[in-house]
Amino acid sequence: NDPTGIYYPGHGQYASKIIVIDAGHQNYAMNDTEPNGPGSNVMKFKLSSGTVGVATGVWEHELNLEVALMLRDLLLERGYTVVMIRETGNVTISNAERAQMAANQGADILVRIHANGSDNTSVAGALTMAPSNSNPYLGKSVISASQTLSRKIVDCFCAATGAKNQGVMQTDTMSGINWSSIPVSIVEMGYMTNRTEDLNMASTSYQTKMVQGIANGIDAYYGA
Repeated sequence: NDPTGIYYPGHGQYASKIIVIDAGHQNYAMNDTEPNGPGSNVMKFKLSSGTVGVATGVWEHELNLEVALMLRDLLLERGYTVVMIRETGNVTISNAERAQMAANQGADILVRIHANGSDNTSVAGALTMAPSNSNPYLGKSVISASQTLSRKIVDCFCAATGAKNQGVMQTDTMSGINWSSIPVSIVEMGYMTNRTEDLNMASTSYQTKMVQGIANGIDAYYGA
């Protein structure tokens, strides 16, 4: 069995808030397909292999997990209840399955940790992804909450790290968003194709800033 959906109870005022953290990707891509969203005829690969650091040679799935584990620890410190989709690279969970697992845990929000890539190695900055207002798979309240969550996270992330704020990218092509029946945000922490940003994201000091920024965004979401 996959070691998935690992549950950590919280304490204090935020104990009732269940945050699911999905460290994007895994050791192996899944090249079979699944629908883009519930009832969709558009088929997508279940999971891509992700990108790789231009300077560090670190795989995105490794970086994502490292940051996700730090974020888990910080959110637990702040009192949240946390569920981890994965705590190892040796799993086989599709994007749709990740989104459904989060809802099945009775979670409040799903935060998906990713790093970006671009053909243009000079591009740098952080962004979050949320569904658009015309997303055909999600209800209006989930769309609105996902956009708010994404805005809070990217603003707090960039305040904490000093990364260029690329804002909230609205997209309806991500199965990991479209299958989520709870508010969801994909966090693109930076570009592994940019040498400086790749080296930053691999450093413990910058990782600490990144997770503080994401956690601050979650705090701000609940304070909103």
